[in-house]
Amino acid sequence: MNERDQMEFFHSGKVSTAVLKNAIPAMIAMLMVLIYNVADTFFIGQTHNDLQVAAVSICTPVFLLFMAAGTVFGVGGVSVISRAMGEGRTEYARKVSSFCMWASVCVGVVMSGLFWVFLDQILMIIGTTKDVWDYVKNYMMIVTVGGTFLLLSTCFSNVIRAEGQANVAMMGMMLGNLTNVVLDPILILWIGWEIKGAAIATVIGNVLAVSYYLLYFWKGTSMLSIRLRDFAIKDGVCKNVLVIGIPAALAGLLMSTSHILLNGRMILYGDMAVAGVGVAGKVTMMTGMVCIGLGQGVQPILGYCVGGKNWERFKNVLSFSVFFALSLSAVLTGICYFFAAEIVRAFLTDAAAFEFGLRFARILMTTSFLFGVYFVLVNTLQAMGAATESLIVNLSRQGLLFIPLLFIMEAGLGMKGLIWTQPVVDVLSLLLAIALFIPLYRKMSAGSSPEAKL
Repeated sequence: MNERDQMEFFHSGKVSTAVLKNAIPAMIAMLMVLIYNVADTFFIGQTHNDLQVAAVSICTPVFLLFMAAGTVFGVGGVSVISRAMGEGRTEYARKVSSFCMWASVCVGVVMSGLFWVFLDQILMIIGTTKDVWDYVKNYMMIVTVGGTFLLLSTCFSNVIRAEGQANVAMMGMMLGNLTNVVLDPILILWIGWEIKGAAIATVIGNVLAVSYYLLYFWKGTSMLSIRLRDFAIKDGVCKNVLVIGIPAALAGLLMSTSHILLNGRMILYGDMAVAGVGVAGKVTMMTGMVCIGLGQGVQPILGYCVGGKNWERFKNVLSFSVFFALSLSAVLTGICYFFAAEIVRAFLTDAAAFEFGLRFARILMTTSFLFGVYFVLVNTLQAMGAATESLIVNLSRQGLLFIPLLFIMEAGLGMKGLIWTQPVVDVLSLLLAIALFIPLYRKMSAGSSPEAKL
């Protein structure tokens, strides 16, 4: 199916088929991200050097900064492009996609340069001790060189879905992640480059993913453009991308911040408690990552409906997506609950750590069945171009709600309160998303426009 046929399928194809056709590749791609994250840590661990494992963990917040920058142009781009496609404004969509491409390049180059110049200062800011200093610096120097490719990979994997090419987006991510997973044991263990090998594998994976996406555009079959001559920041191109993309990026950064705060409070209860909560998070990660992919896959279809003001189809797509999301989350949560002990045991051998991990995982899974509905609604707000609502929701879940509740619940319940904070926030953030969506939908379907207008 070519790009124009795919757009027509967005407009009039069977709802369930359209949703699944776009969402399943996105969910598979997010599973590959999960596999990559686990594999990277696993192979570094096989060096039997805990300092190198710690070094990779210390570098994670910086790594997330590059991903967040790519998310700004990727998520913001897919929202604007899909709505423009629905309105039939193909030329405007081409300007947006070109802007996202070249803005990613410029921001990536500037960020890489700044990290190189101020690397020592950055290492001190992120808490690098003398024991891991050399490991962290070696890893950062290599990954920073490829920072621009990480931005572009994140950007393209989102933007390409805006024209219905979910399989292309998936293949690029799979190529990058599988390359990383294959190269990890070769470079880390067989060649003996250890943490430097992990960094090189990451860069090569992103370079190949970006090369795949560039080849897709250069073939000339895409309705979008990455040509410099189509680059524009006027006509609201820059503004419309940023007002949706920045809140989405902030959500990822706040998630990282909340994990740091949680670990900082949990350390008061011992190292094994920290290990337990980390692994408990991995148990729910499968449900979370798949549901993030589902939301990303549904967003272009909803955005296309918003652009075309086809509210009847919008309602049908959203209704099916919510039902499917709830069912999928419930099934995945059930599987994880049933095999929770086996999953936790795969990461933890210490008896105390295992006990913490299993107990914490079962608490977190009390609300993980809501993940699907939440991520569908978040992506729906982005598809509608609702800048204020998207900002509120993205700042609330792991920021405005999570951070104060973490301290309040610990004060009342101690360690148990720390763990129960996330389930409570899951419920509150879902209720908030619903409360923001309903009046916005009523206003827009009645003929009004969202705050962020094309």
